[in-house]
Amino acid sequence: MVLSGVAAYLVVQYVTGGGGARGCKVISADGDGTSYEFTPEQAVNAATIAAVGTGRGMPERAVTIALATALQESGLRNIEHGDRDSLGLFQQRPSQGWGTEQQIMDPAYAAGIFYAHLAKVPNYTDLPLTRAAQEVQRSGYPEAYAKHEPDAKLLAAALTGRAAATLTCDGRTDAAAAATGPDAVRAALVRDFGRDALQETGAQVGGTPVPPPSPSPSVTATAQGRTVTVPVPQGTKIDAIGRGQRQRGWQLAQWAVANSSALHIQRVSYAGREWASGSDGGQWKPAASDGGGAVGTSMGIVRIVAGQ
Repeated sequence: MVLSGVAAYLVVQYVTGGGGARGCKVISADGDGTSYEFTPEQAVNAATIAAVGTGRGMPERAVTIALATALQESGLRNIEHGDRDSLGLFQQRPSQGWGTEQQIMDPAYAAGIFYAHLAKVPNYTDLPLTRAAQEVQRSGYPEAYAKHEPDAKLLAAALTGRAAATLTCDGRTDAAAAATGPDAVRAALVRDFGRDALQETGAQVGGTPVPPPSPSPSVTATAQGRTVTVPVPQGTKIDAIGRGQRQRGWQLAQWAVANSSALHIQRVSYAGREWASGSDGGQWKPAASDGGGAVGTSMGIVRIVAGQ
């Protein structure tokens, strides 16, 4: 009985991403009270999955499918174990041609190779999520993806930028963070938004070279003191799937909030709204003034203040 209890506990921890205080929350933009609470670790991985998807020109539905798949396979944790040789966010297997162990343990690579497979599924946006995910994963439990679809939809809406100011984190810092400060923020931005991991590594899917993703706006960031300024491209259509400036800006802003614990980010401002670490659970509020006018009112700039 004791062993059964321990096994059940480990299964719950595996699926949910671990116990303890959640730290982050995403709410529905429809005002229906729907929400999902998750950990800072899960937030970082979810933000990477969304950034890689939009960078490849994938629609929000594809991001939802990817997030639901990772929630089921790993609890949105980059784990170093699984069934047989399965690894990482999507439990991909080196022996089945998904890449090397090192590649699969890179969340940006793992997300990219998942999207490469998904893009080959005919009419995947019109399929039930379970079927679309199963076409990629070939799981022994294909119906398991369905229970994660509501949470994945909330995450995708926020992390693609369609739903503004819906993702919050309390911003408690991770003492084990390998690197912090403006340089770490810029490196993480390039990691998720400015790199094509598949093209760099020459990955293949089923022996066929993976085509490069659709072009996406490059991410350039300048730092003055502890503030990282990220320009948001202008225009009514800034990428292959027709997202505008506002949506791109909110994706970058909520990406920063999702990474706040890992990167010791203290403040994020965009489009007249501001998030601050440790302030009322990290809720978005009207932007404060620094004496020289409103902070973060521009639609063309996301400001990120990072700790050292």
